[in-house]
Amino acid sequence: MTVPVADPRLKGRAVKRIAFDEGTIARRVQELGREITAAYPDGELLVLGLLKGSFIFLSDLVRQIERPLHVDFLVASSYGDATVSSGHVKLVYDPNTELTGKHILLVEDIVDSGRTLQKLVTLLQGRSPRSLEICALLDKHIATELHHPVRFTGFDAPHEFLVGYGLDHAEDFRHVPYVASLQ
Repeated sequence: MTVPVADPRLKGRAVKRIAFDEGTIARRVQELGREITAAYPDGELLVLGLLKGSFIFLSDLVRQIERPLHVDFLVASSYGDATVSSGHVKLVYDPNTELTGKHILLVEDIVDSGRTLQKLVTLLQGRSPRSLEICALLDKHIATELHHPVRFTGFDAPHEFLVGYGLDHAEDFRHVPYVASLQ
């Protein structure tokens, strides 16, 4: 796909290509909403978004889940302004919501190394949820450190540095409505 050359949201930065356009993302998020609705016929569902990257995906996703649910967030950091995870995961915000006995759906923008998710899964499992599953917009399938399977995946991600639809580079590009690979 060609990149909209005049897109001012790109701040003059070049991207290799658009990996997933707006329409493709919208259709897949709608499908994920149906899958998640079917997977949780009863019990309390807490959709727990990993900020900042998941906020756009999570917002679109919860509107497609046709059952009662609650939303809260976690904030963890492992990238800073680099394009590769540092491996050091810092939990910046921990939710106050009671997790015991609830179905927890942890929503992530992209599964890369798996370090951040593994730390969070361990933390959340210690709080006695009824169930704990991961939903990711993108999965690179290289998460050797994640020992909990991703149950709901939007797309298999190319092995490129991706931005847009919540994904950033040094806080830029989150608001771009498609996913593109950054040069």
